[in-house]
Amino acid sequence: MRLSREKVNKLAHSITDELVNHDDIEFVEDRNTIRLEIVKIINEELIKEEALDQEARRKIESQKKTVPEGSLEWDILYRKYYAEELKKL
Repeated sequence: MRLSREKVNKLAHSITDELVNHDDIEFVEDRNTIRLEIVKIINEELIKEEALDQEARRKIESQKKTVPEGSLEWDILYRKYYAEELKKL
């Protein structure tokens, strides 16, 4: 899933705010440093997710039989191949 820079930043702010609200969590860095690290982690995970998506699509396209995207068969194959790639992580 692609997220805009603004959405990633909003999500990072929300996570940081939630962490600040917990008394059990003690920060050793300033709040902005934590937020920037969260942004970095989110972006890394989105890149991994994009690679999984591309690999699942590549496997479907490499089938001898053409499977049209959006069909029930395509959806089943996509979920299967996506899950296989996810297990590899």
